[in-house]
Amino acid sequence: GAGADHGGRQPGGVHQVRALITVAGNPVVSTPNSGRLDAALELLECYVAVDIYVNETTRHAHVVLPPPSALQKDHYDLAFGQLSIRNVANWSPAVLPVEDGQPDEWEILARLALIAQGMGASADPAVVDDLMVGALISAGVADEHGPLQGRDPAEVLAALGDRRGPARLVDLLLRTGPYGDGFGARTDEVAPGVAPLSLDVLEANPHGVDLGALEPRLPEVLRTPSGLVELDHEALLGDLPRLVAALDRPAPEAVLVGRRDLRSNNSWMHNVEVLVKGRPRCTLHVHPDDAERWGVVDGATATVTGRVGSLDAPVEITDAVRPGVVSLPHGWGHDGEGVRMGVAGRNAGVNANLVADEQLVDELSGNAVLNGIPVTVRAAG
Repeated sequence: GAGADHGGRQPGGVHQVRALITVAGNPVVSTPNSGRLDAALELLECYVAVDIYVNETTRHAHVVLPPPSALQKDHYDLAFGQLSIRNVANWSPAVLPVEDGQPDEWEILARLALIAQGMGASADPAVVDDLMVGALISAGVADEHGPLQGRDPAEVLAALGDRRGPARLVDLLLRTGPYGDGFGARTDEVAPGVAPLSLDVLEANPHGVDLGALEPRLPEVLRTPSGLVELDHEALLGDLPRLVAALDRPAPEAVLVGRRDLRSNNSWMHNVEVLVKGRPRCTLHVHPDDAERWGVVDGATATVTGRVGSLDAPVEITDAVRPGVVSLPHGWGHDGEGVRMGVAGRNAGVNANLVADEQLVDELSGNAVLNGIPVTVRAAG
């Protein structure tokens, strides 16, 4: 987020952020004390957003660069493959073509990188693409344990053919991976009926290929001296006295924690009608004992106050939370001026991070504290 100080100083100081690029992000609803960040973004000298939405954050952008829709982009899943119950590989080609003159997302990001290096807006995105694939090939050739060890980089590059952008990188990574053809180094089947992988193989199998059951990787992939998962790291053990001391701190009246709903993992999902229809999901969960103690009523509005601010939210009384804990989902609050998301605007909700404290930081990891925020809760008004 922007580091500009809007407390009286003008932007442009030595330690102030003056320019910002965001990619499909919405930090104004996802960072602590987000009201402060919202104000700071107004002081930026240059803000470029790569996004399909004008949301709470990108409404401040001087330039919004919309990438093609998901239907216009090829896709190879990296994240959700880790949740698969089988070892699979699948390539999904674009359903719709990119329009004439419309840059692909990788071209937008590559050109921004070149602009940041002073090469100008007319610089060719292929420069970045070639640098990336060249660096990967060089690393593979230098890897004494990899399938490209000792190979001629120019030969490998030529074998990748005419593809450009992410497709070429995916092809390279597939072919040098554990099931890859190693650019001719492997010819035996990697699974029954499955040839060594390349992008050509996946394109010939539009429903994907099944590489077999999941296999354990431990302790093979461990690189610790003991060959075990070492939980007694000195940094963890050194933090125990702080944990013990925290047990004696006075408990706040309540602590605010977040939550995620199956149909509301992130803010962008709130602009999809099928995901927000039905019962309201941006509600403040309150335990029945606390509701009686604070005088709040199911379906009425409560005011939640923390060190940095307050918010009003509809109450949902439930024993799904413990006494002394209230819960509000993150990513909501779509009623700001200039937000151009019609569906989300009709289901605005409230931004939980208006009361999250940016001064609370986990000392061990350095992460912002977004759960366990000390708050008070009262009936609104």
